[in-house]
Amino acid sequence: MRLHISHTTSYTYRDPVVLLPHRMMLSPRASPVLSPVFAELRCTPAAELAWTQDVFGNLIATASFSHLTTRLEIRSLLVVEQTADAWPVFNIAPHAHSYPFRYSEQERADLGTLLVPIHRDPYDRLEAWVRALVRSEPADTLTLLQDVNIASRNGVAYVARDAEGTQAPATTLDLGSGSCRDIAMLFIEAVRHLGFAARAVSGYVFDPPADVPGEQGRQHDATHAWAEVYLPGAGWIAFDPTNGRMGEANLVPIAVGRDIARMSPVEGHYLGPAAAFLGMTVEVMVSADLLQNTAGNPRGA
Repeated sequence: MRLHISHTTSYTYRDPVVLLPHRMMLSPRASPVLSPVFAELRCTPAAELAWTQDVFGNLIATASFSHLTTRLEIRSLLVVEQTADAWPVFNIAPHAHSYPFRYSEQERADLGTLLVPIHRDPYDRLEAWVRALVRSEPADTLTLLQDVNIASRNGVAYVARDAEGTQAPATTLDLGSGSCRDIAMLFIEAVRHLGFAARAVSGYVFDPPADVPGEQGRQHDATHAWAEVYLPGAGWIAFDPTNGRMGEANLVPIAVGRDIARMSPVEGHYLGPAAAFLGMTVEVMVSADLLQNTAGNPRGA
């Protein structure tokens, strides 16, 4: 499946302002099942781009501007090939097939803070919630993780939330609602309480039409957030609790990190009166074409 992604972020100002450097994480992370084909990043007004990588290997572009402006538009155009299976099989190390298991000392040193919850858990409520999902010990590792994946969405209504940042998992449980990043962090923090190493992922998701198999699909949406859990032998396995899915099918990762709150696609400031800022809009379009293999059969999800 070849995915075409257009992501446009626009800022408008009442008066001309000085734009300070803007930091952007909009480049896809290549993997055995995701191959970037084309990438273009444009800024209006024109900017000088400097490229770096952070501690997680995320590709970061920093835009520097030289002109006053009343409008800033950042547009990313991507084309990627996605070949992940809808029903993946993971080569998990034998000792990790059953929960609980222990990471090796080398793995624990490398995984570091990805093993440690970052949100306060008043009265150990989150830990009690996730421990209740462990029906027996030993338990099948993937089945347990999928149970937490499903439970993170059951009883939590999805809501589009424009406010920046991420809710604490306890807040998500109290409200019974959250955005995809809130639901993802609920799952991440829950499995960390069980001893799993987990990280946050931000990027895009494509949902093909369910009623017309093989037909080109389109989606108007914002960026998406999900999780990955590290299992020995298999490596990082994607879990999308918002949609109750496991595996990388239809997902395009852009950035990974310890906390979704630190993975904004665009960050920047300006010099000028606070009242000069009029607003921001984000438009995302994801469309797909099915590829053909040499035998003429469609491949991909």
